Amino acid sequence: MTDTWRYIPSPPACGAWNMAVDESVLEACGAGNSLPVLRLYAWQPACLSLGYAQSYADVDLARLKINGWDVVRRATGGRAILHVDELTYSVVTPPEEPRLQGSVLESYQRLAKALIVAVRTLGLPVEMEQNSPAPNTTKGPVCFEVPSAYEIVFAGKKLIGSAQARKKEGILQHGTFPLVGDLTRITQALAYPDEQEREAAGRKLLARATTAETVCGKVISWEQAAAAFVNAFETTLDIRLEPGELSVAEKKRALELVNTKYRHPGWTERS
Repeated sequence: MTDTWRYIPSPPACGAWNMAVDESVLEACGAGNSLPVLRLYAWQPACLSLGYAQSYADVDLARLKINGWDVVRRATGGRAILHVDELTYSVVTPPEEPRLQGSVLESYQRLAKALIVAVRTLGLPVEMEQNSPAPNTTKGPVCFEVPSAYEIVFAGKKLIGSAQARKKEGILQHGTFPLVGDLTRITQALAYPDEQEREAAGRKLLARATTAETVCGKVISWEQAAAAFVNAFETTLDIRLEPGELSVAEKKRALELVNTKYRHPGWTERS
């Protein structure tokens, strides 16, 4: 039987707002005030996001400021991502949602099936990574250096990076699909012992990660990617996505979380 989920396409926003909205929606789902949600969004300005347990010492604050980039800490694990020129997805469900039951890896695999259908629809001959570490367990400061199990890859290079958090309110998984641009820009936001190390990190990243434009040789717009994601999630997960917006209560709670958590040094600047 087809279930109805909410679909929330969000305008580009700062990192603190994006993370606060994901958590606000998670709380609403947990309280029974929201159906499961697929949210698609973008970032403005570009933002470096750190994994939940990642040290703030990984950030090169001077370079971040020079580039005009933001920084935020995610509620999910994993390593750093520079969010720019991409489509970001988040899936939020209550704990009992059957499509995300079982272990983290099992739910990852189910959502990965939707992701791979979406990307193949866009003309990218991608595969699902099978023999890599579990999500959120890779080492090193950069998320895209190593594909995790059930992430989407092309010729062994990571194309979509995802992370999941399980809370008492429910399950949040979000991930990033780089559309265009130079992936090595993230090395201009992270601290390295010297410039040789920074350059080496850039080369290593390009050997292990890629963008949609690099794979298919053309620019895929955010709108094209979003349409493919919506279609793929509906058909693969057997759901109906009902377009909508954040509720008044969700917006209010997101604003609170921006001020008390995602822009607060006590959260962001943990070592």
